Amino acid sequence: MCGIVAAAARREVSEILLEGLRRLEYRGYDSAGMALINDQNVLQIHKRNGKVKELEAAQAQEPFYGNTGIAHTRWATHGKPSTENAHPHASGGRVALVHNGIIENHAELRAELIAAGYEMSSATDTEVIAHLLHLSLQKGASLRAAMQNTIARLEGAYALAAIDIESPHTVVGARKGSPLVVGVGIGENFLASDQMALRQVTDSFIYLEEGDLVEISPASIQICTIDGEAIERPTTRIKEALETSDMGDFDHYMIKEIFEQPVALEATLAGAANVEQVEECFGHGASAMFDRVTNVQIVACGTSYHAGMVARYWLEELAGISCEVEVASEFRYRKRVQHEGTLLVAISQSGETADTLAALRNATEGEFIGSLVVANVDNSSLVRECDLVFLTRAGAEIGVASTKAFTTQLVAMLMLTLALGRRRGMTDERQSEIIEALENLPHYVRQTLELNGAIQKLSEAFIPKRHALFLGRGIQYPIAMEGALKLKEISYIHAEAYPAGELKHGPLALVDDDMPVVAVAPNDELLEKLKSNLEEVRSRGGELFVFADREAGFANEDRVQVLPMPHCPEVIKPIVYTVALQLLSYHVALQKGTDVDKPRNLAKSVTVE
Repeated sequence: MCGIVAAAARREVSEILLEGLRRLEYRGYDSAGMALINDQNVLQIHKRNGKVKELEAAQAQEPFYGNTGIAHTRWATHGKPSTENAHPHASGGRVALVHNGIIENHAELRAELIAAGYEMSSATDTEVIAHLLHLSLQKGASLRAAMQNTIARLEGAYALAAIDIESPHTVVGARKGSPLVVGVGIGENFLASDQMALRQVTDSFIYLEEGDLVEISPASIQICTIDGEAIERPTTRIKEALETSDMGDFDHYMIKEIFEQPVALEATLAGAANVEQVEECFGHGASAMFDRVTNVQIVACGTSYHAGMVARYWLEELAGISCEVEVASEFRYRKRVQHEGTLLVAISQSGETADTLAALRNATEGEFIGSLVVANVDNSSLVRECDLVFLTRAGAEIGVASTKAFTTQLVAMLMLTLALGRRRGMTDERQSEIIEALENLPHYVRQTLELNGAIQKLSEAFIPKRHALFLGRGIQYPIAMEGALKLKEISYIHAEAYPAGELKHGPLALVDDDMPVVAVAPNDELLEKLKSNLEEVRSRGGELFVFADREAGFANEDRVQVLPMPHCPEVIKPIVYTVALQLLSYHVALQKGTDVDKPRNLAKSVTVE
């Protein structure tokens, strides 16, 4: 979602800030802005509605320069996307501030500030923070003390960065419920909401924890609590090479990332040639914790929630482990009764998903025997706060609609099933079958990618459609849900998924010749029941698009188009079929003319409720 970049340096930083914003564009945003303190200690601000390139144009037309500055990409919460609502927000010509998160008591603070004589120029919750900061500065507080006074008044979530013309070489930041990281340099230091924004200037980072307040200057980094108590946080050096973010020969990041999946899957599977090595992928202490697991509770949001739903089938059928899956935003707010011996599993691509992180923190002492996170970003908040970690190796995923991050999550959950199943009587033969299927998974995904041309042709039928229905049975039902989510995310076609057996309980009323129905039909024990369900659709004039195992016995007929999928082991079919549905969504969106990589109203990393 929103992105923060800030710098305090001995050199000019405007281009560093702009480059940081460019690197955060993948997160989703609707406006951008930048504030700098020049060498006359004057505050200069550019803000533009729209993309970072609009801010770049403003900077080119009227250049602002300075050694201290903050910058921001905004994803609208309070107030529509506009220049007035864009960050940074300023107060009194003295202080400027950027903010990620949501301030829940902004209305009462706004009323208080208006009564004190402040005029509001935006509809945002953030502007009240800038005025509170200014009010405290006017009373003689230092910038750090003013930030302490201000955050003591705030209710909600925030990552903040602020500058003051009377402290022209200093940036002060704070975090609660939203990530903030310090970039450590030589003669310069930085703040950002995501380390990716700063990889062009440093490979050394300090990850701030909940409640931390930080003050940076070119020569120093000082971290303290809200009460002013000094804190030491470790510095982490990122050893991995900086990944390129260009699209190469592809037209969009999404299609590039779809085609990167075989390599991402191979990387995630690396080093797991047998069950013992699979267990090692979960980190030190995993074996002892897994010995105690009798139940699994999965919490996640969006696409990651679908990964959890697939995992439930694997864990219960293959490992004999009772499993519950819940949307994190619901889990965190309800009273729960947890079984003894339950492992809490959090799934999050970014490792910063606000509701999933809150669900983890909301767990009471003794409620779970431990916690495990499956994430794609090392050193993220969830990774730092969980007992066990499985890092997927999908690499940077820029497209908002998750593809390779999802399929590597599925691999991680199947590996967890293996690790737990061997403790619950899973036979050596079954364990070997799963390992072999995983080893061959990249091969089957490559076979599926070879269907790209056929899927592109099939997608043409969706161009005039406004609605679509996805059907699946058993473990393929959550894959149908994921397919529907992808289609609605990037093509803006209203799409819903149902278990095929639920057709008669409502969805059949929607079926007509204007409602395409997509069915996921592997060659499993539920196939014959699924065929009967599809006949119900066909007999009512529905147009069927069946993604079927080439040995399942489906053939093209009137109002039935079949895409023959590779014949592969049942256990990995959810992953293989996902790739085909990703291609369908991509090609439909492409022909609809939507912004494939940055769909409207959506953000890559959801860091607020």
